[in-house]
Amino acid sequence: MDDHTGPPQDAVLRSSVTAPPGGVMTDEVGVITGELELATECAGGDVKVWIRYAGAAEWYRLSAADCHLYDQRDHDALHRALAAVLNRPTAHLRG
Repeated sequence: MDDHTGPPQDAVLRSSVTAPPGGVMTDEVGVITGELELATECAGGDVKVWIRYAGAAEWYRLSAADCHLYDQRDHDALHRALAAVLNRPTAHLRG
């Protein structure tokens, strides 16, 4: 799969997030910031993590985020945890 085409349309979970201060590191273009879309794909326990600017067509791989799950039922919990860590919509308001 071409790195920039992103995850397949099926067997993938998606969430909207606002990048934390300093942004999110990707393999292809370095740091991206702002309103983003997170996607995780789990196949055979192997999880791939993708991110893109909200509304954009091009996807990037989230650096050092891929992993293996021993139980594929944990995919949803892993996705929600990643989204919670990455979503910082009010972080810029803190001192």
